[in-house]
Amino acid sequence: MDFNHTQQQSSDEQLRAQALSLKPSRPPTQVPGYEPRKFLGAGAYGEVWVAVDRNTGRQVAIKFYAHQGGLDWSILSREVEKLAFLSADRYVVQLLDVGWEADPPYYVMEYVEQGSLEERLKREGQLGAREAVVLFRDVAVGLLHAHGKGVLHCDLKPANVLLDQDSRPRLADLGQSRLSHEQTPPLGTLLYMAPEQADLQAVPDVRWDVYALGALLYSMLTGTPPYRSEAAITEFETATDLEERLSRYRQLIKQSPLPTKHRQVPGVDRELADIVDGCLAPDRERRYANVQEVLDALNARERRRARRPLVLTGFVGPALLLGIVLVFAWNLFETVLGESDEALQRRALESNRFAAQYVAKTVTNKLELFYRAVEEMAGSSRFQTLLEKTLDDPALADLRRQLNDPRLNDSTREQLRKELVAHPARLALQQRLQDLLQDDSEPEDVASWFITDPEGLQLARAPEHATVGDNFSWRTYFHGGDEDYPQDWRAKPNEHITKTNLSAVFYSQLNNRWTVTISTPVETEGDDGREGRFLGVVGLAVDVHQFVEIKEGHPFAVLIDWRPGPNKGLVLQHPLFDKLLNDHQKIPERFQSYKLKKGELPETQAKEENYIDPLAKDPQGKDYNKHWLAKSAPVSIREGNTGWMVIVQESYQGAIGGTLARLKRSLFSSGLLAAALIAVMSTVLWALVIRALGEPTRIVAKRTPVAEEP
Repeated sequence: MDFNHTQQQSSDEQLRAQALSLKPSRPPTQVPGYEPRKFLGAGAYGEVWVAVDRNTGRQVAIKFYAHQGGLDWSILSREVEKLAFLSADRYVVQLLDVGWEADPPYYVMEYVEQGSLEERLKREGQLGAREAVVLFRDVAVGLLHAHGKGVLHCDLKPANVLLDQDSRPRLADLGQSRLSHEQTPPLGTLLYMAPEQADLQAVPDVRWDVYALGALLYSMLTGTPPYRSEAAITEFETATDLEERLSRYRQLIKQSPLPTKHRQVPGVDRELADIVDGCLAPDRERRYANVQEVLDALNARERRRARRPLVLTGFVGPALLLGIVLVFAWNLFETVLGESDEALQRRALESNRFAAQYVAKTVTNKLELFYRAVEEMAGSSRFQTLLEKTLDDPALADLRRQLNDPRLNDSTREQLRKELVAHPARLALQQRLQDLLQDDSEPEDVASWFITDPEGLQLARAPEHATVGDNFSWRTYFHGGDEDYPQDWRAKPNEHITKTNLSAVFYSQLNNRWTVTISTPVETEGDDGREGRFLGVVGLAVDVHQFVEIKEGHPFAVLIDWRPGPNKGLVLQHPLFDKLLNDHQKIPERFQSYKLKKGELPETQAKEENYIDPLAKDPQGKDYNKHWLAKSAPVSIREGNTGWMVIVQESYQGAIGGTLARLKRSLFSSGLLAAALIAVMSTVLWALVIRALGEPTRIVAKRTPVAEEP
């Protein structure tokens, strides 16, 4: 059974409709002035033909009614009456002529070229949301015009909407239509008529057309009418009569959940879906009261959609402006931080430069004290006389000659050394050095004094030590080279220092510290232009850590040996050394090899701003694994560079990191607050604008299923 046809009120009429559905070869009667061309179709009350007006050549549609008497005549009369009422309305198919007296009666109307909306839906399945809304609006306007003239269609469905050559809809088939004052109950088409219309006692209501309008839009969007399913069709087909079929239809709508298929259609927004729901509300009290309300909701939706780009622009514009401001603010923020960082680094580095120069000058001053001490000792005529007397002692001279032989075995050497230590000619020299070490007028922090003979043999040392009697000509403090020679090396005549010398550093096993020797030659003045006599070398040993008083903090100083040779880059003084000595009384042996490599000295801007502490990678030096700012200064004495370097380093965080962090937090917080205020103000303003411009959306409350009719 096809439920797309209008429901009939008698089985006889259904039989007549079936008979009429057989395609005839010619129209039921000849219409004067019109030449029939083709059969269009048959309905419940007759058939429709396409004909040509012989006078104008215009194509028309002629609808023939099966019988003149009884109900058919009233149907014809009613439809013609309504078409006449709406003859000036372009949304309704136009009436051209009426054959009241013909058998069967007929009327002539304009021919709409593109057929019905139902045919198009059969071809295409469904329409796009935008096109469906355009057709829906025109149909609604047509209904509004009809309602304005007191005509209720009562059977709106796709088959009764014809499409003209511009695909604009025209309302057709007003056979079930009623005037607003008529009480005769008309029946529509199942799945398109309102549930309250499916009652043989119902009184025509404008909301019937509202429901059908929603069903029409639902069909255009989804391709099927609402509530259609195989189960529903079976229910209708198994009904014994029309009244039972109508009852089952009412129950179907009341007990089924609201259709939602239209909400999944692309292009259907929430507002359009709500309009469909507002038309299809099963309870007519919750339905749009009239077609004007439907159009108002549709117009409100379109106004909101039209404003949407403006609103979006209103949001995007300030957001974009805010974004641009934020970009420029961020760039300014980065620039300010960068410039502040650069300025603070320059200031910190300049401060470190002065500190490094000051520490280097302090080291120079201490070295100068030691230089003067050895030079005063070497230049003392009393000391020279004492040394000459010691050297000229025949027995002592023989002992010196034997001890200076590198081929001497250990036992013999030890025996001879003991004899040397105990020799009376040496004791006066030893006492002189002891007195010198204890003299308060001499520089503090001297670790030891010593004197060698012209061949490098140590004659005396204070404090006295087992080194007396050993040859040290291989040491840099004697020959003046860049590094110590092998211990069996012996100096030839004139292979000795000729001026005060700062020796290469060596690690003292006595005090577990780096030690350096300041030495100078002891020479007598010659007479009558002759060269003076070279008597030996006098020197003093100093713990390197005495040169720089390091107090770990920000900043602190480090002493580096940067002289050519194997010790170049060696770390001589460092706060970690003092910490290890205080905690463990010794410095691990591995620290004797930590050196700065070429290119690691803070001599370039890049290295000054990103200095790496040479002890940072040691497990015990993790506290020094930081970002350092450093400056270096050479230690010079008497217009000459000693080769030592003072590095004053300060952690970036301690110097400027905290200041920058506070500045960064302050700027960032201010920027966030400003952005938040702008965003809040923009949101509030736009909320007020939207509220002022916005229109309330009609909300259709969800229905609670009711009990099935008895």
